[in-house]
Amino acid sequence: MKLYRDRWRAIIVSILEHMADDPEQFSKGNSAGDMVAETPPNPELGDIAFPMFGFAKRFRKAPQAIAAMVADEITRKKLGHAEASGPYVNIKLDKGRVAEEVIAAVNSMTEGYGAGTALSGKKIMVEFSCPNTNKPLHLGHMRNDSIGESIARILEANGADVRKVNLINDRGIHICKSMLAYKRFGKDRTPESEHIKSDHFVGNYYVRFNEWVKEDSGAEEEARYMLKAWESGDPGVRELWDKMNRWAIEGIKKTYENTGISFDSYYFESETYRYGRDEILKGLEKNIFHKKEDNSVWVDLSDDGLDQKVLLRGDGTSLYITQDIGTAIQRHRDWPFDRLIYVVASEQNYHFQVLFKVLGMLGFGWADNLFHLSYGMVNLPHGKMKSREGTVVDADNLLEELIGLAENEIRAREREKEIDDIGETSKKIALGALNYYLLSVTPNKDMIFNPSESISFTGNTGPYLQYTGARISSILKKFEERKEKYMGGVFDPELLSVGEEWEIVKLISLFPEEVEQAAEQLNPSVIAMFLYELARLFSRYYHDNPVLHNERADLVVTRIGLLRAIKAVFKKGFDLLAIPFLEKM
Repeated sequence: MKLYRDRWRAIIVSILEHMADDPEQFSKGNSAGDMVAETPPNPELGDIAFPMFGFAKRFRKAPQAIAAMVADEITRKKLGHAEASGPYVNIKLDKGRVAEEVIAAVNSMTEGYGAGTALSGKKIMVEFSCPNTNKPLHLGHMRNDSIGESIARILEANGADVRKVNLINDRGIHICKSMLAYKRFGKDRTPESEHIKSDHFVGNYYVRFNEWVKEDSGAEEEARYMLKAWESGDPGVRELWDKMNRWAIEGIKKTYENTGISFDSYYFESETYRYGRDEILKGLEKNIFHKKEDNSVWVDLSDDGLDQKVLLRGDGTSLYITQDIGTAIQRHRDWPFDRLIYVVASEQNYHFQVLFKVLGMLGFGWADNLFHLSYGMVNLPHGKMKSREGTVVDADNLLEELIGLAENEIRAREREKEIDDIGETSKKIALGALNYYLLSVTPNKDMIFNPSESISFTGNTGPYLQYTGARISSILKKFEERKEKYMGGVFDPELLSVGEEWEIVKLISLFPEEVEQAAEQLNPSVIAMFLYELARLFSRYYHDNPVLHNERADLVVTRIGLLRAIKAVFKKGFDLLAIPFLEKM
């Protein structure tokens, strides 16, 4: 649609220029890019509307009069269909011509339709997931992963060179707590001996520590002592740390594999925290930071409304802020990015404000190109999850639950015989349900995740979109099987005369703009809502307008062309949201 808005914007500016008393002076103060294009509130008024308010002073005429003059000139020159409606020039597009151009563009590009060049030449790093190695991934991680994976795909679709990175938080007091609990209560048990997925095995000891500390307050001090021993390189502590980290990371990577999440590179806090500590000590020497009586190092950001922030503990051990400083520096050395996006929950807003400010104070100019994509919390219908109490919704268990719900739905609909592999299809439906539900909400909003709602085959859900895509695929397959029946039929866009057909064509034409807007806003819900609207529009259209069941071969071929375009847009949109596309369902 942008193409048509730009065309008509240029036409109207040209007409206004010739209407002006001093065309040359007018052209200096006005350009096609300055004129706003709107969508009329009622489709019957037209497809594009241009307000004339901004030209009233220059022409010394009422906007209504200017609109009437422009519409008359368009009609007189036979440039197209235009009508004045008050201060607006309403344009009605040539439906047949637009349909032909849009459908041809989609079907010629197939999977490439929707991609753009707005970010060509830009190197963008996206950090997401960033699990701790003391517990398995949970529902909160899954929202993070869905947003990060989708944002990376959307940026890439806009021409950016994208690098997906993951910081494994494999050191710190929280890691030592699970280690300490295992040392005290583990008795040489292993994930294999207990028949437990390895990251779950480690997570059980983190929960066990928090039960223990309620009985023995000295456990907290023991954990701090273990952290110091770890940073000093104590062989016994390091050996235990290696073993438990290996268990945790192996299990977490299996979850990534099952949920379709991938990364271009991993960073480990145990390696990068040293860089941060060194930079903070350099800043201390330059009097950028200051030391308190307990030898802890602080930065004073009171003038920026951020108060004071500790950067190193008094015993010399590092904090999250320490390693994040080192990690950012190392990443820019590894891959000099134009932008680094951190996908992290809104609970860490203050942390990132401080991080970006401190990096700037240390002299890293690229700190201005750091961005925190803050997303809201995801809770359950019965309340907030708590890792320490073991009340989180585990990612692996949630996926299994969704797969089971999907399989039950397939059997309830008696679709088993239509599907090649019910297990694989159920998994793809589960992933579609999960990612769509998590991405259909604007990232900065809190949300409640309801598994049974997410898996529904009707309503605003991933399975509903997948079912719509499968229905279109089925129609296209039947057309190929009956092709001889429609021999001689030709594509004729003028036959797309039904109201919903025109609305579908206009919506499809907007898809590249939606993809660009999603990148600008770093908001996958833009794509999600677009796909849902397209699915709803198609379902309404298909209910009343048979595609294959009519005698006019030209009409069948033409509608098949429209359905191919819809399917291509669905496939691209699904890919941007990491939703599996299903040919059968």
